[in-house]
Amino acid sequence: MNRRLNDSDRQILRIAVPSIVSNITVPLLGLVDTAITGHLGATAYIGAIAVGSMLFNVIYWLFAFLRMGTSGLTAQAYGQRDNDECRSLLKRSLTMAFTIGAALIVLQLTVRQLGLLIMGPTDEVRRLTTTYFSICVYGAPAMLGIFSLNGWFIGMQNARAPMVVAIAQNIVNIVVSLILVYGFGMKVEGVATGTLVAQWAGFAMAALLAYKNIPAASSPARERSARSSASRSSLWRVNRDIFLRTLCLVSVLLFFTSAGSRQGDVILAVNTLLMQLYLLVSYVMDGFANAAEAMSGKYWGARNMLAFRQTVTHSFAWGSFCTALFTLLYIVAGSNILQLLTDQQMVISAAADYLRWAWLVPVCSIGAFVWDGVFIGITASRQMLCSSFLAAVVFFSIFFFCEDSFHNHALWLAFVAYMFTRGAVQTFLYKRILNAGKT
Repeated sequence: MNRRLNDSDRQILRIAVPSIVSNITVPLLGLVDTAITGHLGATAYIGAIAVGSMLFNVIYWLFAFLRMGTSGLTAQAYGQRDNDECRSLLKRSLTMAFTIGAALIVLQLTVRQLGLLIMGPTDEVRRLTTTYFSICVYGAPAMLGIFSLNGWFIGMQNARAPMVVAIAQNIVNIVVSLILVYGFGMKVEGVATGTLVAQWAGFAMAALLAYKNIPAASSPARERSARSSASRSSLWRVNRDIFLRTLCLVSVLLFFTSAGSRQGDVILAVNTLLMQLYLLVSYVMDGFANAAEAMSGKYWGARNMLAFRQTVTHSFAWGSFCTALFTLLYIVAGSNILQLLTDQQMVISAAADYLRWAWLVPVCSIGAFVWDGVFIGITASRQMLCSSFLAAVVFFSIFFFCEDSFHNHALWLAFVAYMFTRGAVQTFLYKRILNAGKT
């Protein structure tokens, strides 16, 4: 029994640790661009990269279902040892990714104008952002393709490939951007081109790794064709539900930022800093969520319910460990972390009144993160959508009810309640899924 538990822990860490490294490297693409433009001599360059990166982050976030939907279905096919389905899922997901990427390129003018209308930058920042966007948009098929490939890798229990690709992508971005900006005198165009080259280099590397690891077909083409219709329907259903679930999440986070900005620059800065503490937790917890989706999907597909339940138990054990670690870190050193992020004493002093909310974030978020991994693995996408929708209703209800009395505290109360509600609802739905024996 102990050997089995140790094996489960090793499997979780084998997937979680590379996933955490991958998650941490993701924001480095935008950070590198910001660091380079920060030395070009005008604040408008920084603003353009910030606005442009935000636009693409929101766009790509909306299509994150390409990774999550692919990983869950692939993990189940892997557990069933269905090589044909594993191959077909990768093909269909990549086809969908390139179709959406091509649509973004065709509709780039509309997408860009809508984004700039929402962001409302100054005229100079708008001009530079337009240049940045017009170059980087041609990387959309590559980025969405990487989403599909990363989801397929996770489903195939391979978290190292996405990590290697993410690290290589950042190296290419740094080298090419520096050469173009400081070697050829390009400014925003150089930064954008460096990002574009890095995106396609990352996709090429991921595609090569997938090609080398794709399993051999195990049945005649006629049999594979007969199964493809039902499988394609499942992929569309899962992706649709995850897309709508992501809309709920994006609406909460965008409103959180907007509501903070309406309270003034200091409160906006405070919320931005404290949100970094949440993001730090998410980078680590998402790693264990990736492990949960890969392993739970594999065992669910194999109908090995004993191993499936052990995966859920061990995933929550590791999540609890991380929760305790981050909670203790924020209680003991939260103020010191904020001082590393800014030297504005006014902001640091104002943040002291809200730092306790950061203490609650890990505790209230553990259920949402781990259950998301499990539900993605077993493709319980409709249940994920229901939990996110109900949690969003709770978020907006609490904020509008408490705003007049508690102001920014109401915003943080609503956010913490949103994360807790997601986990609580999923706990209830998980029991129903087990009792029904199907998703």
